Amino acid sequence: MMSQPHPPERPGHNPDLLALSREIALPALSATFTRMLAGFDDALFDRAETAGASQLVFLDGMRELRRRREDIAARFASHLRQAWASLEAAAPLSAEAALAQTGQGDAGLSLVSEHELESRLAVRNFAAVVLREWKQVLARLDRRLAWISGVETLEIDTNPIGPEHIGVAVHEAFGVCDLAAEVRLVLIKLCEREFAAQVGRIYREVDERLAQAGVMPGISQPQPQRPAAAPRPARAAAAEAGLAHGEEEDFSDPQHAPAWARRFTERWARHRSELQAGSHAGHGGYEGEPSPGGQNMILEALHELLAQTRHVREDATAAAQVAVGQQRPLSQHEMMSVLSLLQATPTATLRAAVGDQNESLAQRLKNEVISGATRLGVDPGQARLDPQDEDAIDLVGMLFDVMLDERELEGRSRELIGRLVVPFVKVALLDRRMFVQKTHPARRLLNSLAEACEGNAGESQAERALMGKVEEIIDRLIAEFNENLAIFLTLEEEFRDFLAQHRRRIEIAERRATETQRGQEKLEMARLRAQAELERRLQGAPLPAAIEGFLRQPWNHHLTMSLLREGDEGESVGETLALADVLLEEVAEARRHVVGKPWLQSIQPGLRKVFASVGLHGEGSVGAVDALHDTLQAIAEARPELERALPELPQVSLPTPPAQESAALDLGSEARAESVDHVDAARFRAMDIGTWLDFIDKDGKVQAGKLSWVSPISSRLLFVNRRGIRFCVASPEELVVMERLGRLRPHMDDGAFDSAMQGVIDRLDPQTPTVH
Repeated sequence: MMSQPHPPERPGHNPDLLALSREIALPALSATFTRMLAGFDDALFDRAETAGASQLVFLDGMRELRRRREDIAARFASHLRQAWASLEAAAPLSAEAALAQTGQGDAGLSLVSEHELESRLAVRNFAAVVLREWKQVLARLDRRLAWISGVETLEIDTNPIGPEHIGVAVHEAFGVCDLAAEVRLVLIKLCEREFAAQVGRIYREVDERLAQAGVMPGISQPQPQRPAAAPRPARAAAAEAGLAHGEEEDFSDPQHAPAWARRFTERWARHRSELQAGSHAGHGGYEGEPSPGGQNMILEALHELLAQTRHVREDATAAAQVAVGQQRPLSQHEMMSVLSLLQATPTATLRAAVGDQNESLAQRLKNEVISGATRLGVDPGQARLDPQDEDAIDLVGMLFDVMLDERELEGRSRELIGRLVVPFVKVALLDRRMFVQKTHPARRLLNSLAEACEGNAGESQAERALMGKVEEIIDRLIAEFNENLAIFLTLEEEFRDFLAQHRRRIEIAERRATETQRGQEKLEMARLRAQAELERRLQGAPLPAAIEGFLRQPWNHHLTMSLLREGDEGESVGETLALADVLLEEVAEARRHVVGKPWLQSIQPGLRKVFASVGLHGEGSVGAVDALHDTLQAIAEARPELERALPELPQVSLPTPPAQESAALDLGSEARAESVDHVDAARFRAMDIGTWLDFIDKDGKVQAGKLSWVSPISSRLLFVNRRGIRFCVASPEELVVMERLGRLRPHMDDGAFDSAMQGVIDRLDPQTPTVH
């Protein structure tokens, strides 16, 4: 980007001050890079020891680095001199333009390789990290350097010693080497850490010398790098992830506001109103307080609630440690360094805390951060957590505690979700709006991963493939997430496509569950109707064994199947009932000793059809009909010894009632539907298909259930879980009882993040529970 010269009335080009600034900055930056370069051998060697199959790649990179060290340092310095020369010429060089031109040489426009793109993204992230750490002093430097160079404005992209140009210099420096892509990315990451810690001294020195020379002295009061109560500098980080940050979301719009935030806002507004009513009238409210629906109000209210409850949630030792006034807060760079180490290699105690429902993840995380800072050389007696950092750790720790406690996450699923704790602490430190912004990519990724893991026991090939993809996404997040939130957007988009296929399988499973339930209820109704018809015909005098055996087995089976296929009014149903009636009439005639009648002549086709339905054909069917005939003849002749038994019938599975469906919950002796209010039951009867409810078991585990089908036969409601599997079939009256027992509640949030946040609020404020 080219900038315009100053108008004549403003100070213009000042070669002396430009030379002074150049001599302070450029040699110091080059010397810093050269010192870092000398230590990269050891870093690559350490990485090679743990790189497994990639060990040779890092060893080759180490040798290449030694061979080209002087060239690397020279190219780094060369780019900074070029950028500074452009500033002195009042035509500042855009870092973005310079980066786009690297690697093209004389070939003109060409496609950029994947490795080149990865390297460019890495140095952009490098610049974002350094900028975040030294944003205030860089803002002053931009203005002062523009003043002495005679340009209208100088932006971060055109400041020749700013993070953007340092990143380009690093990119060009390693461009001279033959390095594998993974080695190059490791080296850029090492530069990022070193520069983020050391470059501030150089910036401050240039800034102070220019201020002493009288360049814009009015901006010379630098603010402390991290005042304890100041909000985190999250806008730049959010912008990297493609988030709109010009305005706060309107929490009055249900489409934007998380459900837990709306409920918490209402509760907190009532609480503040009570406090205000109790104070003297002269205060007149809270001047300048954000609107109740704004993000700032939610975040500050959360901060206040955390502060009020911290002494309850932590032991006396932790409270005493925080209370020491002489301790300094850990800097953002220190926090990120410790968290990056925990992210890459979580401690055994942290992993154990994920699997232990009795341990607080938040407290464990804070202990691990302090311990990690000690390993980095920070005196634990002189350091503490910044209050806002502590709030972020508390919220993330409790959020994962709730999620792991309440959702159906066991075994491998629990372990995988637990690995996200540290990355989400880093997100919370970088961008607090994650807690209140419904569309934040980090929370969207967590929602998708939790959806894939919940209830996934890996029983089918599709479930195992899904868990494999979850593990791949989490591995990439652990490996690639530093301080650039864009990785969440990238991974969420990639996983979204994979999850869409999984959801289509869920839809198929849900349809199958509905059809299975419908079939079971039809079978049960058919079985009950057939049994009732049988019992009605067996009343009275005992029947001969062959006749009763026919009715109880093949006829009962045939009638049940006819009812199941055709319904109560089916033609085959009528024929089967008439067949039994005619048979019983023949028995009555035989008992009147009617001799010489051609027994069963009119219904022989129907009898053979019934026997065929249970697998008795041909001669077997003829023999069975003959046995019935001879039995009737023996009754007519009053010679019971001539009665014949039916031949052995094929084994058939007579329809049996489905297993009694519990409501997926043991309701106990209190579950009595007799006193249920019909109005409450009608409310459940009127629920739309697709409505979600939260079912809570005796251990407090919450499982969301979707109303998939309402039986037109029994009026019972079928609910499926997130995997489309039937897990509850209950009558409206049973649902009313569950609701009264606190085992059923409305499902307000579609995502694991919002649901867990509501659980966090309820745990922080147990005196005023809300329905989730």
